Amino acid sequence: MKFKLFSMQDQSVLCSGLIERIAEDESNVTFSLKEHTRYKRLHIKDHEEALNVLFDLLFDSGVIVTLDELGAVGHRVVHGGEFYKQATLIDEEVLSKLESLIPLAPLHNPANIAGIRAVTAHAKELMQVAVFDTAFHHSMPAKAYRYALPRELYEKDGIRRYGFHGTSHAYITKAAAGYLNKEVSDLNIISLHLGNGASVCAVSKGKSVDTSMGMTPLEGLVMGSRSGDIDPSIIVYLHQHKGYSIEKIDHLLNHESGLIGLCGENDMRAIIKKAKTDQDYRLALDVFVYRIQKYIGAYMAILGKVDAIVFTGGIGEHASEVRKMVCSGLEGLGILLDPHVQDRIEVQSAASAIRICVIPTDEELEIAVQTRALLSVV
Repeated sequence: MKFKLFSMQDQSVLCSGLIERIAEDESNVTFSLKEHTRYKRLHIKDHEEALNVLFDLLFDSGVIVTLDELGAVGHRVVHGGEFYKQATLIDEEVLSKLESLIPLAPLHNPANIAGIRAVTAHAKELMQVAVFDTAFHHSMPAKAYRYALPRELYEKDGIRRYGFHGTSHAYITKAAAGYLNKEVSDLNIISLHLGNGASVCAVSKGKSVDTSMGMTPLEGLVMGSRSGDIDPSIIVYLHQHKGYSIEKIDHLLNHESGLIGLCGENDMRAIIKKAKTDQDYRLALDVFVYRIQKYIGAYMAILGKVDAIVFTGGIGEHASEVRKMVCSGLEGLGILLDPHVQDRIEVQSAASAIRICVIPTDEELEIAVQTRALLSVV
């Protein structure tokens, strides 16, 4: 459970934190207030108990005295399916629809729903808003989101590309427009959200027109433990010839593949360090970068005109070696990185035809902004 409390008058962060390993033997709690950070280790059995811990931290720190001081709670919800194309006020009907979408996001939506119900249990009258990872990508045309499968699988079962990390890509689009001094509606960028989960988004005139993740967050780039794009027949082969169950294949593709599958490690800092002497780590790094380069080339073809390539996410923001590798060899596309400049927003060389930016994402702020915008009109 990751959280931030904002004062929306100036969008300042009053406090923030993270509660990890919920329902495990020992949970880790991090709570930051101004320049001070507190750490705790507790046994937290479920999300409702995690909310108890969070509210106790808020009260004990004096940030708030009662829950009545909160204007609303905005929740990140990973999958909104075709139901939700924008932030939505949560009620029982919305929760019911989110539960129906669990098969499309079995790792994420149950936890998202648990968080919503936990807040409801503590403060029934407090307004709650769902901000969907999929919403930003609903502007994709059918030629981008439809798979070449029988039509009834789309019409009856909703099998299509939805895309994820939309909250991050939406924030980056607005932030890039502001930095580049352009109107959002006049902006074309390739947004690279690179972290343990990773995705690319082609943004044309401020709207998503294609993205690398698909019906689930498994498709696309190589990730920390997810395979990304593979030949679908590999699944059939593993089942028919290796005797893997569907459950085992699902676990393999989501938790045992990607960087972990290639080298046994998903921490990019360690991979970069060990890649200098270990061939498996070097291969993992090369495969990770190569897949990104392929998507950049494809999305440049789709967009035609590209104002900037934007790196964000933990790896995108901090791994300068990855940025160098991604841009290396793309000079023919007008992408030239300045290898000596890594501590500014713009890191392209003077000869680059396309601007290359490093912009930190702020998904929590984007959730807060969308939440406030919705409540101002309901």
